[in-house]
Amino acid sequence: MRHLAAALLCLAALPGLSACGLRPLYSGGMSGAAAQKLAGVRVSPIEGKAGWLMRNALNDRLSAMGQGEARYRLDVTLDDRIQGLGVRPDETVTRERRALRARYSLVDTASDKVVLEETTGWDAGIDVVSSEYATVAAEDAALERLALIVADRVIARIATDDAL
Repeated sequence: MRHLAAALLCLAALPGLSACGLRPLYSGGMSGAAAQKLAGVRVSPIEGKAGWLMRNALNDRLSAMGQGEARYRLDVTLDDRIQGLGVRPDETVTRERRALRARYSLVDTASDKVVLEETTGWDAGIDVVSSEYATVAAEDAALERLALIVADRVIARIATDDAL
């Protein structure tokens, strides 16, 4: 009986959820507001291996929105660091943290004015094993994942900015 009452209560609350004002970010598909904003963004070159990975991730996400007139230029500066965390008594590192931080600016190409400037980032943990090759491979895999995650965060922030 208690389960039936809970189910009825949930059903009664459903109509109220539609009036909460939330809308899907990518509603309208390619003609939606977010897609139109993102279609007009071009990514400047970014230095280094992390920059190459990040620029590719950003361009992959932006190209999915179509190609519009280049209204904005996205300038990104990356800070990629690896820090040893776990240390054995013989002072060998057993765990690392790789942090990728992106400082980005969205510049209006017509006026050369910065319309959005923020920092975002993400961290990944890496086990340091006895094989140096395996550790380097884990560090590279972490960088690839971090570039994708940080690119997603940048794109989401640009898409949700009401000033654009």
